[in-house]
Amino acid sequence: MTLRANWSYPTTIKFGAGRVAELAEHCKAAGIARPLLVTDKALASLPITGQALDILDASGLGRAVFSEVDPNPHEGNMEAGIAAYKAGGHDGVICFGGGSALDLGKMIALMAGQTVSVWDLEDIGDWWTRADVGKIAPIIAVPTTAGTGSEVGRAGVLTNSATHKKKIIFHPRLMPAVTICDPELTVGMPKFITAGTGMDAFAHCLEAFCSPHYHPMSQGIALEGLRLVNEYLPRAYATPDDLEARAHMMSAAAMGAVAFQKGLGAIHSLSHPVGAVYGTHHGTTNAVVMPMVLDFNRPAIEDRLARAADYLGIKGGFAGFRARVIQLRSALAIPQNLTRLGVQPERLDELTEMALEDPSCGGNPVEMTRENTRALFESCM
Repeated sequence: MTLRANWSYPTTIKFGAGRVAELAEHCKAAGIARPLLVTDKALASLPITGQALDILDASGLGRAVFSEVDPNPHEGNMEAGIAAYKAGGHDGVICFGGGSALDLGKMIALMAGQTVSVWDLEDIGDWWTRADVGKIAPIIAVPTTAGTGSEVGRAGVLTNSATHKKKIIFHPRLMPAVTICDPELTVGMPKFITAGTGMDAFAHCLEAFCSPHYHPMSQGIALEGLRLVNEYLPRAYATPDDLEARAHMMSAAAMGAVAFQKGLGAIHSLSHPVGAVYGTHHGTTNAVVMPMVLDFNRPAIEDRLARAADYLGIKGGFAGFRARVIQLRSALAIPQNLTRLGVQPERLDELTEMALEDPSCGGNPVEMTRENTRALFESCM
């Protein structure tokens, strides 16, 4: 596979098959001598994690690992990770895995030296200035899925276990110093994770493209990201060792995260509370509600999505684009509705309130109200 490159946007990215072999040298360049590798429970025992630890160990960087990471990480996971970080005398974090591990690793790097609460650093106004910037540890990101794009972001999502609300924690220094995008690391993903994370990337690009905010650069990135997912996700799902498809999906994931600077919308404002309350997979939940949100937003996005359909080679304008989403969901074995994910009708009022509090709803093309958001949830059942 010849898809190999070094990029400097939005951070230093080392892209290509086999590039995890450079992990130790990039740690040293970032000033990390005692890294803590943060990954999730399932990934910790897999060969790719052992390979990464062997690379670190061979260069004298140790093989410390923390893996108490839940699918929707919360402050308890973070506190345990900080305890491990301090006990080991670590000076940097390697975020290794999917979105959960990447986000939690960033939270550990951010909070290990702080005196303020993590909730005081929520992405509201200039709250990030409350952090002691000199106490934020350097971060290396190594994604092993192609979905969230957290490897190129300045934020992480953390669930408040008391309120069951997902919070976006932001600081400019949460942008990894170096990101290694090695598509070989994604080959062993279970098919449902390939599907869910891939549709997460699609949702990021779709909502950014439809957001009413002005950001032409993100608009262009989102459109090409949609094309890459549309073309290569079915290939990656059907043929897991297709490295070309895996590589393009890694690119699309990063592009989606860059693009959603322009805004997210109802897909994410519905998905976040469902994931926080029911522990569902985030990307899969995005895919479940996607067609219903398209219908909800149709008056405001029909012409825009018709142009996107033309670029993606989809006939039929908005209707053709929506039909392609349904086709993708079917091919990827995505559940048809929230009921299949275990969502209970008696909690829709609670989920509606949580959705309206989610910052993503501010980027939706149609204003979200209590009445229409409740009706949208009902349409997803």
